[in-house]
Amino acid sequence: MKEFDYVIIGGGCAGLSLAYELNIHSELSNKTLAIIEHRDEYKRDKTWSFWKVSPHNFEDCVKKNWTNFTINIPNHTKHLECKNTPYQTIDSGLFYEKIINNLKQNDNIKFFKNIKDITTENSFIFNSVCNVTENKNRLWQHFAGIEIETDKKVFDDEIFNLMDFDCDQKDNVHFFYTLPYSKTEALIETTWISDLNDPTLKDYDDQLKYYIENNLRIKKYKINYKEIGAIPLFHPKYEKKINQIEIGTAGGMTRLSTGYTFLNIQEQSKYIRQNIKKIRKIELFSINKKYQFLDNIFLKVLKKNPNEMSKIFYKMFNCSPNIIINFLSNKSKIHEDFSIITKMPKWMFLKQLF
Repeated sequence: MKEFDYVIIGGGCAGLSLAYELNIHSELSNKTLAIIEHRDEYKRDKTWSFWKVSPHNFEDCVKKNWTNFTINIPNHTKHLECKNTPYQTIDSGLFYEKIINNLKQNDNIKFFKNIKDITTENSFIFNSVCNVTENKNRLWQHFAGIEIETDKKVFDDEIFNLMDFDCDQKDNVHFFYTLPYSKTEALIETTWISDLNDPTLKDYDDQLKYYIENNLRIKKYKINYKEIGAIPLFHPKYEKKINQIEIGTAGGMTRLSTGYTFLNIQEQSKYIRQNIKKIRKIELFSINKKYQFLDNIFLKVLKKNPNEMSKIFYKMFNCSPNIIINFLSNKSKIHEDFSIITKMPKWMFLKQLF
């Protein structure tokens, strides 16, 4: 069996982003890479969205940009702008196609379905696969979305809805999310923040149908695409291993209060590429510890006060949109953090410090 200089376990967003970053910067011109991925083919299966607070390699995979958005609770709506940091959505199908076509041009890169097919004794391993399926009692952001098409122009494609809390909460946190790609096409998602033990929260098809027909008042539409997912709002257990580091969600790249991961993966990939020649000695790339601290408090409040969270999310956006976006994207300064904290119910949050 062949041995490789580097091995990436998991050919999803994190694994492919790292492979692409290494390849386009010629770090694999005289080094070999094995990617371990079980799937038979790559096809669109996810939608990654984020505010563009930093450059990335995938502008040509962006399906749509928006510079205006709304957030609403029953009987109240905020209209906000994000011109300096547009909100972007990446089509995973385009992302996969771009990267796979690029990697295939390098004979030093090979795909395998099982790590047992190669020798890894002297390889450096980047692992993007984490086993979190047993943690059903912890908080997750779980969701399902459908991309619909209407025969009439019903959407304003200049503005997206980040959070619509005008829906049944069932003693958890629940909102809908609408990304209009055109006046006749939109991705609509039902999103929950809860543990995974209540099966009644997972009747996603019924939730989406009711919301589209009653909240959006769209009666005739066809479904072109479906997706479903669950993001752990906790960091997987990490065990330090010689000649291996974790990447992506397995490496702590998911922002716990939001579920945002894509841009963090890109920054982690860049950091690894810049330090690849001394990879066995570098410090691990991580999200600033202040966000871990603040997110842990936020999630404790959320778990104990789910019925208050729609109002708390809404109040957060009393701050300048730029401040909120910086905070949600790990780019905020201390004074910006403080301005957000002052908008929160102080006693509710202070209790979680003790």
